[in-house]
Amino acid sequence: MTYVICEPCIGTKDSSCVDVCPVDCIHTTDEAETYYIDPEECIDCGACEPVCPVTAIFPDFDVPDEWTDWTKINADFFTNGS
Repeated sequence: MTYVICEPCIGTKDSSCVDVCPVDCIHTTDEAETYYIDPEECIDCGACEPVCPVTAIFPDFDVPDEWTDWTKINADFFTNGS
């Protein structure tokens, strides 16, 4: 399991999740509209989920149906060299 940042982060891009992550697995770029959780680095601690001000972070098995594509979007951010 890993955590996934979904669509509500767009336009907010609050770094609270980054600040609490014990393994620094949450990344972004200046051009990106959101943060992304590296599925290879995430230790599934869940520290990021409760601090998200827009409720955009979910365990991968619990991503709401309307945002299931965000699991792949997050993974692609890291596999496509972003």
